[in-house]
Amino acid sequence: MAHYDIIGDVHGHAEELKQLLTQLGYQRSGHGFRHDERQVVFVGDFIDRGPGIREAIQIARATVENGNGHAVMGNHEYNAIAFHTPCPARPGFFRKRTEKNQHQHQTTLDQLSSLEMRDAIKWFKTLPVAIELDGFRVVHASWQPADIAEIDTAISKFGRFTIDFLIHACDSENPLHQAIENVLKGPEIKLPDGMSFFDKDGHERFSTRVRWYADPAGMTIQDYSIGAGDNLPDKPVPDDNGIKAYPKADPPVFFGHYWLDGKPDRFAKNVACVDYSVAKHGKLCAYQWNEGDEEIDPAQFVWVDAQS
Repeated sequence: MAHYDIIGDVHGHAEELKQLLTQLGYQRSGHGFRHDERQVVFVGDFIDRGPGIREAIQIARATVENGNGHAVMGNHEYNAIAFHTPCPARPGFFRKRTEKNQHQHQTTLDQLSSLEMRDAIKWFKTLPVAIELDGFRVVHASWQPADIAEIDTAISKFGRFTIDFLIHACDSENPLHQAIENVLKGPEIKLPDGMSFFDKDGHERFSTRVRWYADPAGMTIQDYSIGAGDNLPDKPVPDDNGIKAYPKADPPVFFGHYWLDGKPDRFAKNVACVDYSVAKHGKLCAYQWNEGDEEIDPAQFVWVDAQS
């Protein structure tokens, strides 16, 4: 058993990461950080958006590789793997280089050399999509046991995010595709015909991410959504949405991804998000999990404010 600090999406904000780790009592150890009694757990999304992407990767990677921490893959790491891997079935890459995709990844392209990018992607491919440690779980967007098993089975069969893996993962008709979507990006439900909203980046969306950890019975689509603002219909969540609420008796689960704001808090005794939008002038947040803890305590959130 050990003590852990679970840190939310960094998105290239290395200065805030160093400040948070120092505040938590960690000290420099090479490019990484270490603590005599604690370990870091990163929820992924190290790249894109922020001004210190190179250093953010260096810190996270060195901390993990030196045995002082753990990390799971975020959707931005997965996207980068697909963005830079040529697709043998058609000209171009597995992640199409559309204006939207290029824009999302541009700050990373601007800050890393081609050699640094290749090296980073090599490390990204080693990251698990979900981990269980001493009494708790960590995933980037959503803990979905069947989908996590689907991904792990594909890794065992095809290798870690190899071309063969990506061929299946990028096929929208393949179960692996939806498993990746659910675990790394979060389950969504389609909006009623004629309904849409614009997300934080100004993109029009016709489906919404949902509170997968909650029982949607009696909830409206507006109540069940995450990050859609107040523009969704006051209609019941469809019964056939296929999403099962996170069981109240399961181990506490921590995740990032959802761009929360305000004061960090838990969603339930065993559910918490640690992404508080450092890349949107919010906070870089951590949760301190201690040996013997059985549920999430709101008093154990720690954070630093964004500097840029």
